[in-house]
Amino acid sequence: MGTSRVAILRTTPQTVLDDYGRLMRLAGSREALDASAPTALKVNVSWQRFFPACSTTPWQLDGVIRALLADGFARESLFACHNRTVVVSARRGERANKHLPVVQKHGIRNVHLYERGVEWVDVREAVGDLFDRLLVLGRVYPQGFRIPRCLIGSNVIHLPTVKTHVFTTLTGAMKNAFGGLLNEKRHWSHEVIHEALVDLLAIQKKIHAGVFAVTDGTWAGDGPGPRCMTAHVKNVILASADQVAIDAVCARLMGFDPLGIPFIRIAHERGLGCGDVRGIEIVGDADAAAENWHFEGPLRRMTFAARMQHAIYWGPLKKPLGWSLKTWLVPWAYLASIAYHDWYWYPLVGHGRVRAALETPWGRLFESY
Repeated sequence: MGTSRVAILRTTPQTVLDDYGRLMRLAGSREALDASAPTALKVNVSWQRFFPACSTTPWQLDGVIRALLADGFARESLFACHNRTVVVSARRGERANKHLPVVQKHGIRNVHLYERGVEWVDVREAVGDLFDRLLVLGRVYPQGFRIPRCLIGSNVIHLPTVKTHVFTTLTGAMKNAFGGLLNEKRHWSHEVIHEALVDLLAIQKKIHAGVFAVTDGTWAGDGPGPRCMTAHVKNVILASADQVAIDAVCARLMGFDPLGIPFIRIAHERGLGCGDVRGIEIVGDADAAAENWHFEGPLRRMTFAARMQHAIYWGPLKKPLGWSLKTWLVPWAYLASIAYHDWYWYPLVGHGRVRAALETPWGRLFESY
């Protein structure tokens, strides 16, 4: 494996669009991506509401598109890419998080992978005997699963934010493929989520022309993410062609040991990227990468919903309730999540945090889109 490089820059609302272009070039986007291939911009929508640090920011999407166009990528080859999340509406989310105005401004395609007209094919058609060598997905889905044909042979640029997650400690570049490559039954893999993310990275390396990540840390989220978080203004952005390395740097920024997070460690051990920050070349504002934000993480103050999810997938409720998540009874879990997050937590807690965030310089930039 060659030297893994992660670019990091300090940024401001006034300079962020230009900073994204400089960031991507420092990280080697021109070398990592095939300009002759279609390029999917994998947008992250973790909530159909706007909540700081939760979903791809409009300036993140805007800056990446501007950089690609400036570097000679054909406008018609670019497309924003959305997956279905059963508890979150991607259509509502792209409006609330102001992704749609950015896509429309630049005149690129906007693809919702789960809607009519998008062809899905058996993963084994795309990856061949790699499927038999995967850690867990062959066991979780013994009949295989389907992936979008439009992602095969395309570049993919992941657009995560720096935030914590109740299942995986943090959710970043590697987890951003979870929705795009797995269908609505992806919750079947939650009990082996770390190994599943490693499998998905192996699949990406097989099917994509190039894989790149651009992570927004203008706001960073701490707590029982990806929704019920406390957002902190951190003013950094990161990019890398190594999905493991960029997640490792984000983990260290948040104050976590990267190799103590199973999906980073396993991917590192399998040679899919570098999870040891001592082996990562940091370019740009290297001093920013040395910061420690001392985040509490997702398990210190879990919400009721997070505690229930852990109990069902890994705890005492796994036997009495876990089986139902693979049957027609699964909507009970979706309804419980929506009721807690949208009808209880957001009105009582989240709405106030959003109002405070919108009063910051980044909030004013968000309002301008």
